[in-house]
Amino acid sequence: MKWADERRRLKIRTNADTPRDAAQAVSFGAEGIGLVRTEHMFFDGDKIKSIREMIVAKTPEQMEAALAKIEPLQQEDFEGIYEAMEGRPVTIRYLDPPLHEFLPHKAEEVAELAAEMGMEADELQAVVDGLHEVNPMMGHRGSRLAVSNPGIARMQTEAVIRAAINVNKKHPEWNIVPEIMLPLIGDLKELKYVKKIVDDTAKEILAEEGVDMEYHVGTMIEVPRAALQAGELAKEAEFFSFGTNDLTQLTFGFSRDDAGNFLPKYAEAKIYENDPFAKLDQTGVGELIKIAAERGRATRPDIKLGVCGEHGGDPASIEFVDGLGLNYVSCSPFRVPIARLAAAQAAIKHSK
Repeated sequence: MKWADERRRLKIRTNADTPRDAAQAVSFGAEGIGLVRTEHMFFDGDKIKSIREMIVAKTPEQMEAALAKIEPLQQEDFEGIYEAMEGRPVTIRYLDPPLHEFLPHKAEEVAELAAEMGMEADELQAVVDGLHEVNPMMGHRGSRLAVSNPGIARMQTEAVIRAAINVNKKHPEWNIVPEIMLPLIGDLKELKYVKKIVDDTAKEILAEEGVDMEYHVGTMIEVPRAALQAGELAKEAEFFSFGTNDLTQLTFGFSRDDAGNFLPKYAEAKIYENDPFAKLDQTGVGELIKIAAERGRATRPDIKLGVCGEHGGDPASIEFVDGLGLNYVSCSPFRVPIARLAAAQAAIKHSK
């Protein structure tokens, strides 16, 4: 599917992190995947060991050795996802989690992992303590990982591009066009820095393989500054995906994980009519999306715009973003049927 062939109507994609999820999404009628959360692959079986090695690496050599173990695991999963999607568009988000999520925190678990990794328990505990963040949502995650450790972005690019090349060789009729999404970007210089790593790596592999393959690099709009800077970001980003879960958190200034303690009281007091994590806040978060869409299109008229987050499965939220002319919404596989129906209803309503 060529980039220019995307129709200006709301399509359904879905969030899928493994080949199994991708196949499930297709069975429910998904027309692509709007969000592959690459970190989720590592919670499957023994794969987590390789990323733990990356986290505890002390030297560039140890880091490179760990990344060399991770790359084929990522590539294998990407190939499986491309196979399951049979040429439908797939947007792959680079690593986004706070690193502490991959490490144990109980003393006995730390000791057990340290023994597995040939480390002293105190040594590993120091790593765990060093990764502790007061607010991990605002900490060392997303593209900040790639700025700190460019090898991570190089490794993920190699996995994406090699996976696409391999599947394209088996199925040339699919014409796979990788979509690489850089998370938690807030500044054009930051985007250019990480995108250069992606481009340099991709061009090197394509030249080495003698392959002429189209690919695209875009970003998630998750922080309010990114929405306001969308005109600048669109100079480098070929697509935007609005990460409405984080954009809601950062716009309201409260955490989705903690808001359950007080949001019911806000509902009782009729301060908020709806849970903003379930239904998109149209006058705040929605206004940022509208601004970003307008400014992004002013710079790059053909920019592709989507939404990923649980709002992508909510009918009222889907109707709102369809009214802004976004190209797709992405939600979890089991919400695809509801999202498809809501998108169809929104299309009919707005066509009138």
